[in-house]
Amino acid sequence: MSNNSYIETRSIDPIPDSERHGSAFSQFTLWLGANLQITAIVTGALAIVFGGDVFWSLIGLAIGQIAGGVVMALHAAQGPQLGIPQMISSRVQFGVYGACLPILLVCLMYLGFIATGAVLSGQAISALCGVSETSGIMVFALATLIIAYVGYRLIHLLGKLASLVGIVAFVYLFWKISTLQPLSTLITFQPFRWSSFLTAVGLSASWQITFGPYVADYSRYLPRSTPSRRVFLAVGSGSVIGAQIAMTVGVLAAAMSQGKLVGHEVDYIVGLGGSGAVATLLYLSIAFGKLTINTLNAYGSLMCLTTVYRCGSGAVQISRRVRLLVLAAIILVATGLAILGQHAFLAAFKSFLLFLLTFFTPWSAVNLVDYYGFNHRDIDTAALNDPRGKYRAWNATGLGVYIMGVVIQTPFIDSGFYSGPLVKLLGGIDISWIIGLVVPAVVYYVLRKRQVSGRADDMLVTD
Repeated sequence: MSNNSYIETRSIDPIPDSERHGSAFSQFTLWLGANLQITAIVTGALAIVFGGDVFWSLIGLAIGQIAGGVVMALHAAQGPQLGIPQMISSRVQFGVYGACLPILLVCLMYLGFIATGAVLSGQAISALCGVSETSGIMVFALATLIIAYVGYRLIHLLGKLASLVGIVAFVYLFWKISTLQPLSTLITFQPFRWSSFLTAVGLSASWQITFGPYVADYSRYLPRSTPSRRVFLAVGSGSVIGAQIAMTVGVLAAAMSQGKLVGHEVDYIVGLGGSGAVATLLYLSIAFGKLTINTLNAYGSLMCLTTVYRCGSGAVQISRRVRLLVLAAIILVATGLAILGQHAFLAAFKSFLLFLLTFFTPWSAVNLVDYYGFNHRDIDTAALNDPRGKYRAWNATGLGVYIMGVVIQTPFIDSGFYSGPLVKLLGGIDISWIIGLVVPAVVYYVLRKRQVSGRADDMLVTD
């Protein structure tokens, strides 16, 4: 991004040291604001809607936040060291062409999140402006397009504002909920059930882990000298704290609603806060909070599609015109999905969240083990664009472990799309995301260790 232009000009190319700026605190505010929003509230509510009680749901959500937050923050710490978007670094593990497989799956994730965010924001804009929900969705899509096109600097400014707005809105909601019903009557101890408890853990873990494929996109402009530990703590704490606050509101709201939340998520949450001017401000805060995260999703999808578009070409830059056209296409498709699915949101979103983990936990495992175990700070960014270079066109080890990681989870998955044969034997518990993290991480480490040892032995024989 040129220093004399507010509109970002960089794409997937490494950010020069002369253009690095910002501090770790900007990462904290960005991810705090990105999580203090309505979709996180709905995710927390799902823990109750699908059978949990308040106390154990809150504990399960907190555990999942920390587990998933560690994973996503480890990805974020790569940003300042590499200076490139997250998914292009996957070429190290999967090959220049091979990385297109997880990248295209990430694009599907972006489409889903942009669409679900547009549904909730459309509800807020509809109530605020007296227009149809479809019109609200379209207005929201246009705002997302503009901010994502301007790029990095405006996104971070939006994150700071969203943090302030979110803190005020959520403090008010907590206070209002406590006046409507004593928290002691909501947080009652119920018999512990592994199925509902691990559903809560899986919901929040998936929420955090699905940030992994693009979290470094927003830390890559930080100065190279920024300590990795500071980036890890800033991003992880901002995301975990923001998400747990929002999901706690969702849990309490769902417990109070007695079924009224489903299908009317935005109206019900705003109704808890009051009416008149207060309701207007809450609708604005909901739309503003969603704008932050939807812009992150749109911007991240641009980085991914640019990575695929420039795959093997050696070129990394795209023009502003191409940038605008790609963003417009992404948002147009996502908006269409939002309009088609706006009346069946909650159940579909739960299934979507849990199913996504199937494809991103093994990617995270391979990427993190390779970066921190073998290639830490030694990645040749120039070779990332050369299919005949050191990272090759296809990396059989990385791709093989990734595909194995997806397949090995299938017996343990329990979602609206698919329920594996081992789920019933485990009492309805979905542990697929744990399998998808641990097994690929161990297998990839063993295989890479053997490769490194084999190369060292060959060098000794040659000498």
